[in-house]
Parts: sequence; C-alpha cells; structure tokens
Amino acid sequence: MKRLALALALLLAPALLLAHVLPAAAQNEPPLLAEKVATGALPETAGRLPFDPLVVDLKNQDRELGDYGGTLNMVMAGAKDVRQMVVYGYARLVGYDPATMELRPDLAKEVIVEDNRSFTFVLREGHRWSDGTPFTTEDFRYFWEDVANNPEISPTGPPIELMVDGEPPTVEILSPTRVRYSWSQPNPDFLPQLAGARPLYLYRPSHHLKMYHDHYAEHGPLKAKVEEAQARNWAALHNREDNPYKFDNPDLPTLQPWVARTSPPANRYVFERNPYYHKIDAEGRQLPYIDTVVFQIASPGLIPAKTGAGESDLQARYLNFEDYTFLRQGAERGTYETYLWKSAKGSHLALFPNLNIEDPLWREVMRDARFRRALSLAVNRHELNEVIYFGLALEGNNTVLPSSRLYEPEYRRKWAEFDLKRANALLDEMGLTERDDRGVRLLPDGRPMEIIVETAGESTEETDLLELIHDTWLAAGIKLYTRPSERTVFRNRIFAGQTMMAISFGIENGIPSAESSPSEFAPTAQTQYMWPRWGQYYQTKGKAGTAPDIPEAVELMELYDTWRRSSTTEARRAVWHEMLEIWSDQVFSIGLIAGVLQPVVVSLKLHNVPVQAIYNWDPGAHFGMHRPDTFFFGAERPRTPDRVLTAAARSRQ
Repeated sequence: MKRLALALALLLAPALLLAHVLPAAAQNEPPLLAEKVATGALPETAGRLPFDPLVVDLKNQDRELGDYGGTLNMVMAGAKDVRQMVVYGYARLVGYDPATMELRPDLAKEVIVEDNRSFTFVLREGHRWSDGTPFTTEDFRYFWEDVANNPEISPTGPPIELMVDGEPPTVEILSPTRVRYSWSQPNPDFLPQLAGARPLYLYRPSHHLKMYHDHYAEHGPLKAKVEEAQARNWAALHNREDNPYKFDNPDLPTLQPWVARTSPPANRYVFERNPYYHKIDAEGRQLPYIDTVVFQIASPGLIPAKTGAGESDLQARYLNFEDYTFLRQGAERGTYETYLWKSAKGSHLALFPNLNIEDPLWREVMRDARFRRALSLAVNRHELNEVIYFGLALEGNNTVLPSSRLYEPEYRRKWAEFDLKRANALLDEMGLTERDDRGVRLLPDGRPMEIIVETAGESTEETDLLELIHDTWLAAGIKLYTRPSERTVFRNRIFAGQTMMAISFGIENGIPSAESSPSEFAPTAQTQYMWPRWGQYYQTKGKAGTAPDIPEAVELMELYDTWRRSSTTEARRAVWHEMLEIWSDQVFSIGLIAGVLQPVVVSLKLHNVPVQAIYNWDPGAHFGMHRPDTFFFGAERPRTPDRVLTAAARSRQ
C-alpha cells in the first residue's frame, strides 16, 4: 500500500505549527492564573502543558509575540451563539493552515495515514482536559464503545461521517496515546470532517460523562441525577450533558482555548482561559494570550450599531456588506477599523426551490428542470450587483469560484445569463401558457403561479435582492412574494415541506480541490434547502425522510459514493467535474452573486488579526482558522492605510 505515514509529512507537515520541547521561558505564568499557582490550586505552567506542547511560530506567520491579559468583547444574538466559541477556538485533532488550506496536526501530535483507509492518531503525552484530567485514548474508546455504539444513547448508531458504504471503522486502542481508525475502503473525507467548523468528535471527557452512564455509575446516585434534572431516562441526561459543540455546559471539560463559565439563559456569557491548553509561543508562553472572552447578547438588528459604538473588539457575525459604509464612518471617529475579508461561498445568497414541498402540483413543477432554468434566466444578476454591491460581486451560479482548481467558466455561466425571452419560452414549453388579468401564469389547476420566498428575517439584504428579482420574474409571468420569519421557524417550515422556496447562503466551500468532499452537491444533509427530506434520509441512514426519486439527484448520490471510494486524486477530480456539470445544468439552486466581502471590525488595541483573509464557515471556521488564541491586546496600533483595506475590494475570487 502507498503509505502516507510521514506524520503526514506532505499533507500534515507541521510548518505553521511546530511541535517542540518546552522552552525554559515557559515559567512566565499568565497573571490570571498566578494566584491559583501560588496557592497550589494549579500546578506551574510546565506541569499543566503536555510534555511536547505545540509551539506556534508566530514570526514565520508575520505576527507578533503577544502579551497576556484583557477581555475580548463580542456581541451575539442569543444563547445558541455560545457555540461560536468552539468555532472560533478551533482546537481540533487536525486543522487548516490558512496560508495553504492544507491540514496540519493540532490536538494530535501526529497523524499517520495509509491509503486513506487507515488513520493512526498519536496524542501528546501529558495533555490534559481543562479540569486537569489526562486526555488519553480512553476518551476515544469511551465515545466509540459507550456512546456511538450504545443504542440507548445513539439509536441510529455511529455518526454517518464514520460510515463508508455502510461499514463502520475498526477502532483499535494501541496505547494510552495511540488510536487507529481503519476501513476496507478509502475514507478521504475523514480528516476534513475532523477539521470542520462543527467538527466530528471522536472523543469525550470520559471521566466526567461516566457518572451519567448506567454502565459505570451506581444505580442510586444516577437515578437521583435523572430525577433532579427531570430527564426522561439516564440516556437523555447523558446526551444533555454531552454537548461539546453547543458549549453551554460549564461542567463539561474541554480542550478549547477558553472554558465556558456561564450557564444559559443569560444576557452575558463569560469564557476564561483554559489553564491546560496545549499550545505555547516561541518564548514558552502558554496560549491563549487573552484571558477572557465575553459575549453580550443583543437583538441581531442592533448588533451593527453596537459594534459601531465600540461595544465589540472583534465582530463579523451579524454584520453584512451593507453595513460597511456605516462602520467605516464610525471607525474614523472611534477606536476600531473595519477590514474587508473575502468570502468563499459558491454564492453569497441563492434561491432554493423546495423539491420536497408537500403540495403535489408545486412539487411536480419544482422538479421540472425547465422551470428552475427559467427562473434562473429571469434573474438580472448584473442589476443586483450594481444596485446592491457596487459592482464588486461575482455574478453567476451557485458553484465553485474561479480560484478553485476545479473551476470551469461554464459551471458559473450556464442558465445564469439574463434572458427573459428564453425564460418565457421554457415556461411555455412546459404548458404554462395561461395567464390571469395581471399577466401571471396559471398552474394546471388554475391557481396563479405565486411563489413565496421565505427568509430567516435577519437582514434587509435578502429582501432588497428579492424586490429586484420580483420585477424580472413578473416579466416571465411569475409573481414573487417575500415572507420573513425567525430562523428556527424558517428551517422547520422547510424541513416540513411547507416552504415553496427559500433564500439563504449558497455552497459553503466555493474553493474546493479534488480532495475536498463534494457532499454539498448531493442530497446528504437536511439543511440543504432544495431537498431537505432527501438529505435527512441520508443522515439518518433511511430511518427518516425519503430517498431521492429523480434520476439526477440519484446520480449525484452515486457519484458522491464513487468519490468516497476513489483511491486517486485523478479519479476524484473526474467525479467532481461530473457532479459540477450536473449541478449547473439542473439548477437545483439558483445562485445570485458571489465574492461579497465580509466587514470585520477590529479594535485598534487588538493585535495579530490579519488585515486580509478568508471568512468562511467550512473550511475556515470563520475566525477559527486564523487562530484567535494568538490574538492579544496591546498598545493602540496605527490605522491600516486605506489602500490596504480596499485591496480586497479590487480583487475577485
């Protein structure tokens, strides 16, 4: 077998983050912890770090060595946003290098890969959870045997991401610091799943969760815990306690750079430095530099104003391109500046016809590719770009961006050029020729073709776009209405088949390579708004939802499975191109514009935040990939020259 066992020397070679022995200078204690160290409540730095901590080489990243202390203030919209600390903290077994977009070891000291079938993780000796308990392969064993394969805790079995053609991995605990996952077929999506914004967790703090597990806990005390928590049974209580991504349980030990200190509900959430975090800088100072992160909770509509008033030290969430002018004006008077980071979505916003809509007649219409093509042809993307984005956006389909090595101009252009004559011809060809006295086409049962596009109601940007699309669709005989709702209601309506069409973000990873997973282009997730029930069927292994039942969607699923089984880059690249061709031709989602820039507000006292960067969910984890554990507060920085701030605006993805 071809062996990539060079500690991922090619894929995961630690160039950005170097694993060294601990420098002598590591006696420099974070002041926040000094009193606990002095009283013996905590060991000194050397006793809290792994024997071989991860040394972050900031000089090679053109960043400064930082100072300890400070509170990073951010503004969020609700209790669910506390999970952003897991996104931003970005402690993963492996993580993306922002310079190369390659994967590198992080929590893991080393990863040994053989033919994409066998993955051996080597942990750092002496690494500890945030409560000081050793982090070992027992935490991996516990998750696999006692959580993922316990039918009471996980009725559907192990996570779908761990299944290859229905086959679970063979999990071998080789030593307290070595664990191996292997399959008979390749699993090229395994490591990217571990590096995701919402990562696939292979481990749990077993020492903590065992007190909620009936295999380990004494019956009497466990029963008392269940009754006190008013849980349905022990498994329900275990699942409530086991929430590493939600990050809303201060009692649950973590490996993230900051630890939750506030239980919901609250108007202010506090996160403090993890005294056992596994990274240091080149002078031996334990990361993170910043002591405390605070999330203030506010209405989403107020967050731009609060940010402009200086209430946030680092903010991008709930800010849109439409806020940029206001934020720049505020920056001139305040103590912050506003960067413009590139987004990497296939489409900044896209329309999603619901192919799983409950209404049988509308379902038939939505599943006709001619209808979706006609709607796409009837969108004047150039007008959207000029009116709302000052001509800076990239027009076209919801597909890969020009900076992707998989890009072909036809993928972005097909059925995406404004052509009302052609759009009307396609609708006529479908037999939708009858119109009412408004000029609106009629369905075969006589109902007017009135499409309600639902939004999550979090931005006027969506309604501004839809107002412009309304006029050109009406010229094609389609009447458009807009219905905003709260995000949870918005999603639930889509999942239930009540929504005709939604507007939301497009393909998350618009800059994939052949090695990136093409799962977004096949029905693999309920959150894919064009086919939620098909995605649910895949995610639940057929226990919920429905199987895809149109040939093109079935073919996309087959191609995705082929990609997962392929053993060469050339074979995966060929699959990608087949999927992208089907995707663009079928117009399963109607892309509008891409490359919209993301405003990022940064305090002038906050250092090491890149001026130009990619702001993306996955890959990227928004701020996470840029390692906020290395951000620090210092003297007020000189303002970045306008020519640098606007450089991103002059470039295209």
